[in-house]
Amino acid sequence: MSTVISNRDVLLFIPNLIGYARVIASLLSFVLMIFSPEQWSTAIILYLGSFTFDLFDGMAARKFDQCSEFGGLLDMITDRCSTLGLFFVLYGEYGSESRDDYFQLYRILFMMLAILDISSHWCQMYASASLQLHHKSTANNSDRFFLVRFYYQCYPFFGYCCVSAELTYVTMYVLGHATIDGNGKLFIDTITFLLLCCVPGCAIKQIVNVSQLLTSTNAVATSDANVKNKQS
Repeated sequence: MSTVISNRDVLLFIPNLIGYARVIASLLSFVLMIFSPEQWSTAIILYLGSFTFDLFDGMAARKFDQCSEFGGLLDMITDRCSTLGLFFVLYGEYGSESRDDYFQLYRILFMMLAILDISSHWCQMYASASLQLHHKSTANNSDRFFLVRFYYQCYPFFGYCCVSAELTYVTMYVLGHATIDGNGKLFIDTITFLLLCCVPGCAIKQIVNVSQLLTSTNAVATSDANVKNKQS
């Protein structure tokens, strides 16, 4: 006789517990970034810890056979809100009164990146849900732009884009706080080099997001057209 699983059991699945820890780590990192900017290094460790554990909750879900729709929702909400939170912090950091007018352009950049990130993933999820498919599945992305299909089907490329994007934002935050006197020229040069290495992957991620936004909205419009044609 199979064991009956309750909603409480699902909420306490091991990968979901890891997900809750990710949420707490992200929130703590933002609290430190905003209220205790001198503890920027601790904030970055917490943020990167949350980002890194995204890998382990998926591994735990497969290992313990605890994959769930709730876990997928928690994972995506944590990913998107964490990135959005860092955009918010960067928007304030690069738009402070101590910065010159040149840095004000970064505020527009961070705002547009936040809008693109949320809208593209929301439309992708909405299109997938309307078709009752997983947003990363081959079937769901069969009619998408080739770059979107490659992004979800090639895990190394997917990982490269996601990691590069996050590290781009993280290194920009670090460079806004690290000083040569306090951290050393080698540290600054290393972080700058890491930023330059990550920017191409981050740029590709934005192209994927634009493609994902356009093709997912087109998929929804195509579905609407098919429904209307069947009704006529």
